[in-house]
Amino acid sequence: MKSIQQFDFLVDKVKNTLTVRREFLADRQLVWDAHTKSELLDQWFAPAPLTTKTKTMSFTEGGHWLYAMVEPNGTEYWGRMDYEKIQAIDSYAGLDGFCNDKGELNPELPRAKWNVTFTDLEDNTLVETIVSYNSLADIEAVINMGMEAGMTSTMERLDDLLLKLRK
Repeated sequence: MKSIQQFDFLVDKVKNTLTVRREFLADRQLVWDAHTKSELLDQWFAPAPLTTKTKTMSFTEGGHWLYAMVEPNGTEYWGRMDYEKIQAIDSYAGLDGFCNDKGELNPELPRAKWNVTFTDLEDNTLVETIVSYNSLADIEAVINMGMEAGMTSTMERLDDLLLKLRK
């Protein structure tokens, strides 16, 4: 049985932020790798039953990750993360948005700034993700799209992957 040490999903409609704090039962390097290597991201970065596929990824400042979340019927939802700042195994920041399969952003859907930090907690790792939106309407749109349930499912998939990788 898995033991979740910490999982917080906090919505701040004044600052237009979502804060997700999640403790993982793995060391920081392994959790960092799972967040920054496409071959690992493809194994967990989508809520079940969706899967993830990477088209291109350059995890460098100024680089980007172009990926799709794919439904079992084959429907694809494309996203693009543009990496702005990276401090190896400590943090990264970037802009995430919905796009087409060429990486062209969809101006009709919200784009968000992601700040992700990784902290040691004894043998475990705490990941704090602060997602900032431009407006109350943007944050409400992603909440209504099921962001909390999606993040919960996605974090569970990462738990499963980390358990496999630790063996």
